[in-house]
Amino acid sequence: MPARAEPADAALIARVVAGDDRLAYGLLVRRHQSAVRNLLRRLTAGDAALADDLAQETFLQVYRKLAQFRADAAFPTWLHRIATNVFLQHLRARHVELSLDDMPEPATAGSVAADEAPRAELQLDMARAFAVLSPAERAALVQCYHLDMSHEEAAAALGCPLGTLKSHLARGKQKLKARLQAWETRT
Repeated sequence: MPARAEPADAALIARVVAGDDRLAYGLLVRRHQSAVRNLLRRLTAGDAALADDLAQETFLQVYRKLAQFRADAAFPTWLHRIATNVFLQHLRARHVELSLDDMPEPATAGSVAADEAPRAELQLDMARAFAVLSPAERAALVQCYHLDMSHEEAAAALGCPLGTLKSHLARGKQKLKARLQAWETRT
């Protein structure tokens, strides 16, 4: 007996909007929650607890706003835009400034295998480098390079003009390059 195909996002959205179908909404959440959490973990510089809280807030807002989804962009793009806005609202509400003091300490020699040490150091250096980016620069880089979105998709997800996205990418890459040059000379 062939496996039943999962309903498309559009069909699930229609069911939720038409009849407050919580099972359909649950399927949407399960289908997209990993991507949203991964996006938010990148934006929060690896703070898993905060990312999970923001993911929960994202899905609450999505549920409230689902009837407003016009399908101008793909559902995941719309969802990522809401997640990014939730992150930015969190920063504004808390006046949070990510600093190097917020980053985890380097692993001790005994806690990381010798062949994994360079990778662990690079990950730590990347996290520290990402911490100096503005939220907009971090969001642009995560959308384009981590989520592999096109510039047009990322601009739509972030709700900014294409030129603004490209500016954020250029400034962010320049800052990352400057911060990571120290790592490059160590290897």
